[in-house]
Amino acid sequence: MPAFRQVGEKQLPNPVLYMAWSPKRDLIALANTAGELLLHRLANFQRVWSLAPNENTGKEITSLAWRPDGKILAFSVGDTKQVVLCDAEKAEILHLFPVDYPVSCMHWMEVQSESSLSSTFSDSEDESNRFLPKLPALPKSEEKSDEVTSLLGEVRLNILVVGGPSGFVELYAYGLYKIATLKGIAGTCRSLCLASDLKSLSVVTEVKSPEDNAEIHYVQLDTGLLSSCLPELTRMARKFTHISTLIQYLRLSLTCMCEAWEDILMQMDLRLTKFVQEKNTSTQVQDEFLELLLWGHASPELQALLMNQLTVKGLKMLGQSIESSYSSIQKLVISHLQSGSEALLYHLSEVKGMALWKQKFQPLGLDPSAIEDAITAVGSFTLKASELLQVIDKSMKNFKAFFRWLYVAMLRMSEDHVPPELNKMTQKDLAFVADFLSEHFSANEELFDRKGKYFNVERVGQYLKDEDEDLVSPPNMEGNHWVTFVQQSTHLKESPLLFPTYPQKSLHFVKRMMEGTIDICLQKPAEVIGSSVKQAVCLSLYSVLLMTFFSCRWNDKNAAMNYVVFCMPEISPFKIYILRTATDPNRPALNNLVSIHLNAPFNTSIDDEVPVAESVDRSYSCLDARLYDDETLTVVLQCQEKDENKFRLLAQLPLSSALRCEEEFTWDPTLRLDQQGEEIPVRELTWGNQSRDLENMKAQFVAVNGIRKVACVLSSNLRHIRVFEMDAEDEEDEERADESQDISSDQDGLEETSTNQGAKGADGDAEGEAETCEEMGEGSGDTLEQTSESDTL
Repeated sequence: MPAFRQVGEKQLPNPVLYMAWSPKRDLIALANTAGELLLHRLANFQRVWSLAPNENTGKEITSLAWRPDGKILAFSVGDTKQVVLCDAEKAEILHLFPVDYPVSCMHWMEVQSESSLSSTFSDSEDESNRFLPKLPALPKSEEKSDEVTSLLGEVRLNILVVGGPSGFVELYAYGLYKIATLKGIAGTCRSLCLASDLKSLSVVTEVKSPEDNAEIHYVQLDTGLLSSCLPELTRMARKFTHISTLIQYLRLSLTCMCEAWEDILMQMDLRLTKFVQEKNTSTQVQDEFLELLLWGHASPELQALLMNQLTVKGLKMLGQSIESSYSSIQKLVISHLQSGSEALLYHLSEVKGMALWKQKFQPLGLDPSAIEDAITAVGSFTLKASELLQVIDKSMKNFKAFFRWLYVAMLRMSEDHVPPELNKMTQKDLAFVADFLSEHFSANEELFDRKGKYFNVERVGQYLKDEDEDLVSPPNMEGNHWVTFVQQSTHLKESPLLFPTYPQKSLHFVKRMMEGTIDICLQKPAEVIGSSVKQAVCLSLYSVLLMTFFSCRWNDKNAAMNYVVFCMPEISPFKIYILRTATDPNRPALNNLVSIHLNAPFNTSIDDEVPVAESVDRSYSCLDARLYDDETLTVVLQCQEKDENKFRLLAQLPLSSALRCEEEFTWDPTLRLDQQGEEIPVRELTWGNQSRDLENMKAQFVAVNGIRKVACVLSSNLRHIRVFEMDAEDEEDEERADESQDISSDQDGLEETSTNQGAKGADGDAEGEAETCEEMGEGSGDTLEQTSESDTL
């Protein structure tokens, strides 16, 4: 068979720590020591994009995982203890969530089931799309308008499994919603594999022994609850994922509102505060402005404040800024906060209905009372948003009238021309401005005297401050008929049908309270499902003294088997071990352990029983291994000949014969596997010409994608990379094959001519054809021999 073809090679400036091929495209993700995330294309190893580290994500990437559809790449960050989901098309961060421990490994799998879940759940999703309007795009981030759709992906459930130190393992549906927190696992997780049927989770851990040596353990966890409740789990996960993304949408909307509120709006408050601190008279600010309103005269201090500090031009700019800012915030509240809150209430109400169906959803931990508390919290947030709308509407009217009067007064102070349309002021307008001064200035002056804080004439900004303190100027509820009616009613005062209001708190505070209540609602199923997961198998494999270890795991969906490939370099450096367990912990696996001896002749036939002529005395040790497909393992081998000349090679190992091993191995649970290694069945595999010398490269690691038939090899210094197409001929082999084909075709033409001439003078066609076949065979063989010799020379 042809050798692998090298399609790219590159020396990178920073050492590469992790590599991961996209499951659907010819793209490979690399994470380096500088904290960069790089995406390269197979063709010439061309860089598609790079994501530099920043303060929000962090700079210490610890693992990579692709979503099964290849549209989203997840990477974990150790210094900030976060998992980040990145769009593979635009290098845009779609979502991130914190974790308790730095993540050391991840696995993202798609659930495979015989029953089609798409027909089961598409109807419910279509209903929500039919009843709920599409959420409007956020300003400056239109690409995030379909964030829910892009993050959810297809209807089929996919689960991101993350693991770390102290037995930390968590499962996230669609990479967003935490459905399980597992406990009771010892050591640091080094490798994870969740079975596609959700019946078990395989974990390879590193545990410190009493002698302070690291021991490698294999643990299989029974996740039967996930498998038995798969339809209910999928429905619940999609609903909670919608809820999680809606919370993120509301958070981003509130951030846009804070950005729309400008610091220039604080200028009036700051000027008034400075005026109070510097004035020499005991006259209150309210009296100063009322005197200006009634008599048209201002004290020297007030006149200096208005003309020298605020200025006519500054007042005009301030009025325009307030109107523009308030209008933007008002639009965001109406179009984003209210629509997002309505969608959140809809999905929580559906989850409450699911929780009341106890026969189906109670095993998953849905608590109706916790969901009811979440609905109440969302209702309070909606009321607070409506309250902010009323404050904005009232403030816009107040500021517009106040600035119009003050603008005319300042023009008269400067003896400028006053436009006729502004010079007219009715008695009603005077009363309105007087009420505004009385309401905003007297209360704020008392506050300044009591707390030493500045004025707060501007009332909207206090709602957008992320503080626990009460509002400086809460809304005045006196005279509100509904509030009076509820307080006087003994039945409505404490009725659960009415959402509670928090008139003293900011919108940010109510939002954080809502998020906390929803988090409690979302965490309950994760705790219940996590407590249902039990340890089914725990095997102590071997002790790691000085050398590093590798483990490769995969899930055979057709056979419902989990496989783990590992080496024990201190015990037997020339063997690869394959541990096989059934995805169903209750189903025993026959021939669960086999070893592959790598000291077979290098150039041998694919057939185990037919070796090619001579064998070379070489020893091979495995440096890294990755699954290529269900029956092939891609390995990086180190070859050591008698003259101690070491070189590396890339090879494909067929596993079919090893997996058909009929010899049984009996585990002794009191001993580690490396202490009973002599009893493990051994198979000698041959890989024929499915290998390639990696010249001028100290290869150490490999990453493969069997679907796209590509491999990437990384050197021991973590900077040198080569990329191969595994099912294509090398360029030299192609040229040699083309040359051989041309010579063979010429020879065939000559033989065909002689054959036709011989056939004309012969009595039987069969004899002529037989002779022709013999001649063609001999001629072809001679020609290939000559070609090989000439190429060698």
